Amino acid sequence: MKYLFLTILIISTKSIYSQNISGKVMADSPVVQEINVRLLNTNFKTQADSIGHYQLGNIPAGTYKIAVTSTGFKPLTQKITISENQDLNLDFELKEDQNELNEVVVSGTLKPVKRLESAVPVEVYSPVFFKKNPTPSIYDALQNINGVRPQLNCGVCNTGDIHINGLEGPYTLVMIDGMPIVSSLSTVYGLSGIPNSLVERIEIVKGPASSLYGSEAVGGLINIITKNPTNAPMFSADYFTTSYFESNLDLGMKFNVGKKAISLLGINYFNYDQVIDKDKDSFTDVTLSERISVFNKWSFQRNNNRLFTIAARAMYEDRWGGDVRWEKKYRGGDEIYGESIYTKRAELIGSYQLPFEEKLMLSFSGNVHYQDSRYGTTSYIANQKIGFLQLTWDKKIGRNDLLAGIASRYTYYDDNTPATKEAESTWLPGIFVQDEITFSPKSQVLLGARYDYNSIHGSIFTPRFAYRFKANDNTIFRLNAGTGFRVVNLFTEDHAALTGSRDVVIENDLKPEKSVNVNLNYIQKINFGNGTFMGIETTAFYTRFSNKIISDYETDPNKIIYDNIDGYAISQGISTNVDINFTNGLKFILGATVLDNKNVEDGISERPFLTERFTGTWTVSYKIEPWNLLLDYTGNVYSPMKLPSLSEYDPRNPNSPWYSIQNIQFTYTGWKNFEVYGGVKNLLNFTPKQNNPFLISRTNDPFDKNVQYDSAGKVLVTPDNPYGLTFDTTYVYGQNQTIRGFLGLRYTLR
Repeated sequence: MKYLFLTILIISTKSIYSQNISGKVMADSPVVQEINVRLLNTNFKTQADSIGHYQLGNIPAGTYKIAVTSTGFKPLTQKITISENQDLNLDFELKEDQNELNEVVVSGTLKPVKRLESAVPVEVYSPVFFKKNPTPSIYDALQNINGVRPQLNCGVCNTGDIHINGLEGPYTLVMIDGMPIVSSLSTVYGLSGIPNSLVERIEIVKGPASSLYGSEAVGGLINIITKNPTNAPMFSADYFTTSYFESNLDLGMKFNVGKKAISLLGINYFNYDQVIDKDKDSFTDVTLSERISVFNKWSFQRNNNRLFTIAARAMYEDRWGGDVRWEKKYRGGDEIYGESIYTKRAELIGSYQLPFEEKLMLSFSGNVHYQDSRYGTTSYIANQKIGFLQLTWDKKIGRNDLLAGIASRYTYYDDNTPATKEAESTWLPGIFVQDEITFSPKSQVLLGARYDYNSIHGSIFTPRFAYRFKANDNTIFRLNAGTGFRVVNLFTEDHAALTGSRDVVIENDLKPEKSVNVNLNYIQKINFGNGTFMGIETTAFYTRFSNKIISDYETDPNKIIYDNIDGYAISQGISTNVDINFTNGLKFILGATVLDNKNVEDGISERPFLTERFTGTWTVSYKIEPWNLLLDYTGNVYSPMKLPSLSEYDPRNPNSPWYSIQNIQFTYTGWKNFEVYGGVKNLLNFTPKQNNPFLISRTNDPFDKNVQYDSAGKVLVTPDNPYGLTFDTTYVYGQNQTIRGFLGLRYTLR
């Protein structure tokens, strides 16, 4: 009888505890840290696997609260009741925390960390932010980020680069998934080919980051994080057009390949083929372009949730601008002037976590970039190949969070210009180490150093220091100091050299550019009693550059002379971002930056061309719930910039005016899986032509056939040339499109 009673008790107990809870946790954006699932006030807890599946076993019957949490997402809590012999299947969908200060970042320290817990200040922008002003490329989308300005460098072909805190494009490293593959030649010709449809988020670090990322992160970095196939929708489509008849199409498709692989395919197509000349100079106001970009990313499920992703992208673009009569038959000739650019580009990016107990991550990338350009009769044909390999080791030991790595970068470059007499091949191997030391919940120090050896310039050492002090949950101070470097990589994508008649002269053996930076960052969170939230982030920064490469246009009118500065350059200022969320659906994102940039040589201080003293940005959003309508009002404002004029008689203004580009958009979300949006861009109808007699000089004589020179090579003033000018396309500081409407449709199937 005793054994019979014991058997019945065991069976009964097993029955009571046999219930299970399982399901899947999904998210709009990738979860870069673990997903925790637990029953509150119990010891039952687990973590979801790499594709979101979870299971809690042997749960006693009863009523519980189940909580799902992950860094960077709003926590979910749900009351559940589980009966005897009943298993529950519960799925959850995490939503991003709309407070940008709570997001997860990787760019500051090369590992996932909550933004407020990072010792390095990192700004984060999600696709939701960029949808407030839809654009066909990342280059255009960055115009509404505080302290970041897309700069057009050519008034005809409309190529450009990205300025951070007033620093020219070569001082900003642009990466995709942490891989430094958008650099050098591609910062000019390839940046506009990155479609928004690939982007999960964009992280921006302002200030040198060479201790982790090596060359070109001398002034800052932009890290474009691509979508995670696991969390991407099954299918998405986004198409918009404008009253200029621009057309942009983004398609995304997800495929489950077997049980352990997921593939994401993205296609972007952009077309603009309208010859528009509203400023009446007989040249196109906007470059005509046809571009296609195909992106494919794979994610593989492995044991112990180890990471393995690989992605490839191919891009082709055909763009031209110039005389409105130009056709392809005139390409490279001197009959009708045109600037025609063919760009071919392929990229491969991957990360593989090695199958060891220690966390070892192997990252690799490679790209080829081929450029075939004609600037009138000037031919610019360039071929660039970059390979990158990096191994990192991540380990926590007590209060020390260690990261160490080795990396090697190979760059091949060749073009047909006098500046490149023969093909250049350079190796840049490096080793780096970083330690984040947590002394207390309030105090954290980051120490880092990197050693690189360039095959041409030799050894380069870059240290780094950061300190974070958390006064309380709402107040954080951060102090950062470090150095950056940029190895000499002088490509002649300088459009003054390509579109004019000047010779390129390199005065001396150019030395690597170096920078030293200090910045102080302050974050204040304010939670009002009614649920309103305000976040304020202010950064004061100081960067000093040595060996800065400058171009001299004034010593000899027939030459562009490149040399290291005989002195130093300074970039300093203060930047503030304010994020305000009201409970009624009203949201403000405001930014302002005050800049003081100067080149100091022989005791003389001079502000660089195309560098503003003040920039402001704003995004105002309001959701009208009963109407399923979202209103977005975005804009920027820039202070005057010094502009490149050609002579003392040049009638164009030597400085740009205060100007602002403002946009408004309405989005209707009342239909399942669909969004309809439309609005107006450039509400104030601003163009650089305003208050100027012309932008491009001597469009009537683009080959300078009628320009006369004196014995010293100076342009003579003649009745046909009253201002003593040559053909020039570099007087440009902003986009030349007038006010225009746009209309679009999005479809998302999850």
